[in-house]
Amino acid sequence: MKKAPLYSRSRPPARAIAGAAAAPAEPAPAHLDRPGSRWSRLKPALLRHERRLWAGAVLLILAAALGLNTSLAPRPPALTMAQIDAAMRQSIDETPLPSPVARAYEAILPSVVRVVGLMTEGDDGKDDDDDKGEAKKHSPFERGVGTGVVIIDNGTILTNLHVVNGAKRIRVTFMDGTESDAVVLSTQPQNDLAVLRARTIPDDLEAATMRSTADLAPGDHVLAVGFPFGIGPSASAGVVSGLKREFRSPEGRQTLTNLIQFDAAANPGNSGGPLVTMEGEVVGIVTAILNPSRQHTFIGIAFAVPIENAAAAAGMAPF
Repeated sequence: MKKAPLYSRSRPPARAIAGAAAAPAEPAPAHLDRPGSRWSRLKPALLRHERRLWAGAVLLILAAALGLNTSLAPRPPALTMAQIDAAMRQSIDETPLPSPVARAYEAILPSVVRVVGLMTEGDDGKDDDDDKGEAKKHSPFERGVGTGVVIIDNGTILTNLHVVNGAKRIRVTFMDGTESDAVVLSTQPQNDLAVLRARTIPDDLEAATMRSTADLAPGDHVLAVGFPFGIGPSASAGVVSGLKREFRSPEGRQTLTNLIQFDAAANPGNSGGPLVTMEGEVVGIVTAILNPSRQHTFIGIAFAVPIENAAAAAGMAPF
């Protein structure tokens, strides 16, 4: 018995229907339709991918047209130096850069320490300042108030010997507010220096960067940071006035040599603080001011011990 033919349920392609209704196409040349010819092999593949081929051709035409349009479009003229300069000036006016002094202060501040030498039994160092940071006039205790700078992040601090000399107890306050007792590790009396070690330190304590004074010259800008009269931290800027200066204490008990002379304001309380460059690098430890009237106020002449001497006091290798 003959089987009934099976048909696909899908509709025939529209192209096939249209082709059936259309007039018969002109037959291809006989040599192209010969079995085994290149055309006979390519024709089925071309018919299967006809839509993709047309789409690719259209995309190529669009890309070529776009490239031609871009190449023909006029280019903006190159900026002149005057225009670039004007743009930079406008940018600086809108967002001013911090001054070199401000950058130096920001760099050294995390390493600056307030140092108090407590000279009397029972003094805990808690009542030396009022709310404005000014020294109280009627404190029942004697104490030396000065400044120090962290040179090793384990809590090693440089300061002046006269700040802590004779103290029964030493208290230091770091910039994050951490307070700690400190002990004297070593002294260098000929340069009025003392090296302290804090018992408690902040977790993120930063040591200052020290720089050789070999290339330091008169006229170089410097910054002194400390606690003048207990107020601070305070910054004062000036220049190096001279090198290899000598200073004799008003009482005549000591003469310091090889000092850096500078004119940044320094007053009692600045002693032991850092003298830094505009890069925030320590070149000296503030140690004395000169006042012919023997008043303990600044008149424009201050001195610092070169950092090479100060580093030697801490047992650090020379620069």
